[in-house]
Amino acid sequence: MSGKVVAVCVSESKGTPKTDVGEGFLVVEQGIEGDAHSGFMHRQISMLSMEDIETMKAALPDLVPGSFAENITVKGFDLSSLAIGDRLRVGEALLELSQIGKECHTKCRVHQITGDCIMPKKGLFFRVIEGGRVAAGDLVKSVTGKTLGA
Repeated sequence: MSGKVVAVCVSESKGTPKTDVGEGFLVVEQGIEGDAHSGFMHRQISMLSMEDIETMKAALPDLVPGSFAENITVKGFDLSSLAIGDRLRVGEALLELSQIGKECHTKCRVHQITGDCIMPKKGLFFRVIEGGRVAAGDLVKSVTGKTLGA
């Protein structure tokens, strides 16, 4: 299974939508250089699918990659098929799935307007196992072999 990176997003402060910067450098056990969430425990990289964002656009048409504060937006890859410990090769980087979903403590702008948010159910969080450049257009592919919790 493979897909493509649609956007690479960062923000200067926590609690704000991220901006698509087109490419970034992922640092081992940190996250994306220059992102406010870099270095946050096991949630170093957040990811959503463009298909899931599209489902929310019916209620809020101005949604774009980064609106849910995700770092990497992908297309054509079934993120729901992944389990904790699964690994993905994204551009030059190797990521390991560490968490599925998260509680939305502050009820983001999207939730305030629509009464719903996809991040608690569809958002995935990864550790950076091997760093490297990731850019829009890069391949996203599953890598066999789980190590987390093995």
